[in-house]
Amino acid sequence: MMNNSIIPSIWFDQNAQEAFDLYCRIFPESHISNSSPIVVEAVLNGVKFIGINGGPIFKPNPSISFMAICESKEEIDRIWNSLSAGGNTLMPLNSYPWSPYYGWLADKFGVNWQLYLGKRSDTNQQAIVPTLMYCGEQQGNCEQALAFYAELFHDFRSNGIMKYTEGEYIGSIQHTQFLVRDFTLMAMDSGVPQTFTFNEGISLTILCKDQQEIDYFWNNITKKGKESMCGWCKDEFGVSWQIVPEQIATLLQRPGANEALMKMKKIIIQELIG
Repeated sequence: MMNNSIIPSIWFDQNAQEAFDLYCRIFPESHISNSSPIVVEAVLNGVKFIGINGGPIFKPNPSISFMAICESKEEIDRIWNSLSAGGNTLMPLNSYPWSPYYGWLADKFGVNWQLYLGKRSDTNQQAIVPTLMYCGEQQGNCEQALAFYAELFHDFRSNGIMKYTEGEYIGSIQHTQFLVRDFTLMAMDSGVPQTFTFNEGISLTILCKDQQEIDYFWNNITKKGKESMCGWCKDEFGVSWQIVPEQIATLLQRPGANEALMKMKKIIIQELIG
């Protein structure tokens, strides 16, 4: 299992448990590690995830999808058949220039998955990779966002950039892979115009070791971005982040901690302790 300190968080309409039960049946090395009426924590194919029972206010969309790196066609077919039930196909399973076997779908919960035939040794042995697509009002901003993340994360490492060589968005980023905090992410500019962009349906949670680290990420992300409540914020490109202490679950068990959290924008650990 990865001990990822950046955790993808998915917003559900009160069915996080149902969704993660399904994902745990589909992906190997998967289990639910903690479950409450509000938050479900799971490990999917070795990668930590969070599900939030937040209601209907936000819905995932294709601007952030999850690239499942599969090492056989049989694995892709099995996962595709399970995830596609009740869902929608964005790109059918087929051979494409970037992969001999690939497909993109949204499952019945609205979560987007790209199934890719490749080698996990090419993604730092990470079987599921969050993939950011800059589109809508963020179209063409991928390269600028990469520069921001390279400055934000001191251990940022690029694994290469491929740009469009033809079409409407020539020169924009067709695909890039990078590591932050030893966690692999992918990003791209959409190849066609889209009507959606990033929202709170998918967020990235950064687990921080202390208040100094919380302050660092919060202050830098919100410098040109936006503050929200309870540790949520957006960077200048609209990507949602949750900046939380790594011991957040323990802290929230303290009397009055939840009430204190509801009044905060940036999380102040000392105020949770009381």
